[in-house]
Order: sequence, then C-alpha cells, then structure tokens
Amino acid sequence: MPSLPAFEQVIETGIYVDDLGAAERFYCGVLGLRRISGRAGRDLFLAVGGNVLLVFYAQETQRGDVLPPHGAQGPSHFALQVENAADLERWKDHLLASGVTVEKEMDWGEPGLRSIYFRDPAGNLVEIIVRGIWPV
Repeated sequence: MPSLPAFEQVIETGIYVDDLGAAERFYCGVLGLRRISGRAGRDLFLAVGGNVLLVFYAQETQRGDVLPPHGAQGPSHFALQVENAADLERWKDHLLASGVTVEKEMDWGEPGLRSIYFRDPAGNLVEIIVRGIWPV
C-alpha cells in the first residue's frame, strides 16, 4: 500500500440529540460555544476553537435527503480541551453553578492531568480535559 499523507486533526465531531433547542441553550448558553449556522429542526453547527461541533437531530439526518443517511442511537462521548487544571476547575465551578451534575472527576496519573465528565440534555457524555492528557 502506498504511503498516504497523515491526517492533521479531526475537524468535525458529530453528536445526535432529540431536542435542538435544548442543545443550543446548553452548548451556547452554558458552555459558551459560538453558533456558526444550522437549519431549524435538522442541525446546529458550533465553533470549538478551530474545529466544529455538529449537533444533529438524528430523526432528520437518518432520512438522507441532504447527505447520505447517518445517525446514532443512544448517548455518545466527546471531549473539549482546556489549557490547564486551573481552567478545568473554573469550568467545574461554572457547571455546578449552572445546575449541571459532574458525574466523574478523573486524575490521569501525571500532576495536573485531569478531566471531568457531565451530560448534555440529550444524555451525551461530555468531557473537559486538560491539555497533555493525549500525547499528540
């Protein structure tokens, strides 16, 4: 097999929800992500640093009228990265003050390498991680 160019990064992460309004209130209101665009009743596109979080209403994307059919059943998982443990603590305090339950706090073995887990309104597991957890 010929050598192929290496991928640079994941540009889009897609999640599926059952209520786009609740998702927008959570991701834009609580997490402060910027709305790039979206189509009512179908999808919502949010900026995360230089990447995009795609929020789909699975019932619509499974129809395949715009793109090939796609969707998922049940909660998924993705992680958002912050620079350091102090930033993680600020996010944890903000989430708790916003009524979001932090399900788990993890210490990944090296000083300062920590993460927290919580759920969005659709039940997707969101993680906030400190830079350096993944050696990439």
